[in-house]
Amino acid sequence: MRWELRSENAAQIRSLATALADLPVLKARRFSRRNSSPRDSERLTTTLAGLLLRRGIEDAESAANFLSPLISELHAPERMTGLRAAVDRLDAAIERREPILIYGDYDVDGTMAVIILKTAIELCGGTADFHVPHRIREGYDLRGDVIERAAAAGIRLIISVDMGIRAFAPAETAQRLGVDLILTDHHLPGPDGVPKALAVVNPNQDGCAYPFKQLCGAGVAFKLAQELMQRRLDAKDHTKLLLSFMKVVAIATIADAVPLTGENRIFASLGLDALRKAVNPGLKALLEVAQISAKRPPTSGEVGFRIAPRINAAGRMDVARDVIELFSVKDMARARELAAKLDRLNADRQEEERRILREVDERFAVDPDLCDSYCIVVDGDGWHRGVIGITATRVVERYNRPTVVIARDGDEAFGSGRSIRAFHLLEAIESCRDLFSRYGGHAHACGFSMPAANVAELCSRLDAFARSRLTPTDFDPVLDLDAELDLCDINPELFQALHLLEPYGVGNPEPVFVARGAQLTAPPRILKDKHVKLKLKSGPLPVPGASHVRSEESELSAAAILATPRCHPDGTAIRRSEMTAAVAERSSAAPRSENTGPATGLTRKITFDALGWHMAERLEHTPLLAGDTLDIAFTIGHNDHPDYGGIELSLRDFKASAR
Repeated sequence: MRWELRSENAAQIRSLATALADLPVLKARRFSRRNSSPRDSERLTTTLAGLLLRRGIEDAESAANFLSPLISELHAPERMTGLRAAVDRLDAAIERREPILIYGDYDVDGTMAVIILKTAIELCGGTADFHVPHRIREGYDLRGDVIERAAAAGIRLIISVDMGIRAFAPAETAQRLGVDLILTDHHLPGPDGVPKALAVVNPNQDGCAYPFKQLCGAGVAFKLAQELMQRRLDAKDHTKLLLSFMKVVAIATIADAVPLTGENRIFASLGLDALRKAVNPGLKALLEVAQISAKRPPTSGEVGFRIAPRINAAGRMDVARDVIELFSVKDMARARELAAKLDRLNADRQEEERRILREVDERFAVDPDLCDSYCIVVDGDGWHRGVIGITATRVVERYNRPTVVIARDGDEAFGSGRSIRAFHLLEAIESCRDLFSRYGGHAHACGFSMPAANVAELCSRLDAFARSRLTPTDFDPVLDLDAELDLCDINPELFQALHLLEPYGVGNPEPVFVARGAQLTAPPRILKDKHVKLKLKSGPLPVPGASHVRSEESELSAAAILATPRCHPDGTAIRRSEMTAAVAERSSAAPRSENTGPATGLTRKITFDALGWHMAERLEHTPLLAGDTLDIAFTIGHNDHPDYGGIELSLRDFKASAR
């Protein structure tokens, strides 16, 4: 794996660090220990400034908005092209008591968008039904036959959510039948522009001046709901209502992997915090089955890996209507029943994914041409269409090449693709557009249907396209590093400061640090036959002149000792009560260093647990011994165990130190 550490502009960092010191959000947190000095604060703000600059935050105002997202910073919805016309038509439908049909996608983004708009319409006095297509029987996007049935049932207003920006034929069907169609979407329009509809609400359409272009489908639906509620409901209820909707928007925003910047950061940050106080029975049941504690806000990782897969499982393996019912039901017993069903479907999805991956691995074992492909294309009969997308993601993770996974079903084939940083997948797909019945996507993901007879031609053309744009070095995994950091500088204050950067996700990844020359203090431990646990300490840090060494630099404070992993060979052997007594004893003693050197200097060494998930196999090829020195790439986390928890490191990579 190639490590990339971007060069830093020292002057920019100093300037921003000075501005950060005066921000109320940092002063309120009181990032200081009893014996800390101005130098400690300066070191912390300097680290934070470097991280913010890497995320495009260059001034104090932007930093304040990023570190302390506020609902007041949301953009005015009417700035989005088509939104005012859409709300005018919705308002009229509610006044006339017209039935409204919401047509949404079957994934997390689509179902959450349906819930947002349906709830808002009903709060404003309207009546709304919904249609979520069956993934296998109907596929993605609007269908003319569904619009025809709706028109026959008396529906005169249909609103799409998270779909429709390329649905030209269905839009013509609606126009022919006298049905007003409002398209709300966030996907990129095609080369032919947008379909003809009463209103098209999409920040990515040509001519739209909306300042934030990276909303998910539920985010666009939220803006429509926001304007509708501002028009029809009492102003005193607006903020409270918007915050309640943000729980759902946050789930969709994180699950859809849109950048967690701008408005998306507001949605995610405020929505995650509000999830801690969820009152909706379905949402509470979902949090329970996902085993997410109600004592603290869930993290973006918990939403992405525990909540979202269970919601997605309904549309992947069965029918997504269950998700809408889950969020609509008032009875807690029924909510738990539905949440348990989603949990079972997710388990089924995981097993089907493992089955397909086994078959893919078998292909690689016997097909040398597949191993040499610049764009991997694999297909199979009987593969479940609902899991081929996530399977493509897993193949990319293993082989670091753009990948398309295709499920054959008789004469038809259905594909889903995922890509790597250097390869624009939608451009590749568009170069083969004549092979598809329908297709769509963006730079890093795509989906399509096609005649099964075209699969071989697609494989050949995609590989040729990839070879014209990629080199073998593009297949080397790249680990982006945020900053160099000595283990001695890791403390509870830094951990708290990093917490201000959450929630993490696309556009705001969890900071990855590199420490050089970390010393292994004990042999590695293998956990569950696949993970590795290292005990590491920093190398000696010479201090010029012992007289300049502050007492807290040579002696950890009581709070730091309690909040960091223990240096005992077996941390589980030290109980909290024993540690508290040790802290009291050390606090009453005169300050002293852990290791004192000659009169010309002093060293301090702190030991940390470092967990390497799925890294045990690496030790078979690179054995490690106590005393070895390593360069480590890591993130900083926290173990919540009441007895031996504390700050711990999560390894992203390690290599023999050059020191």
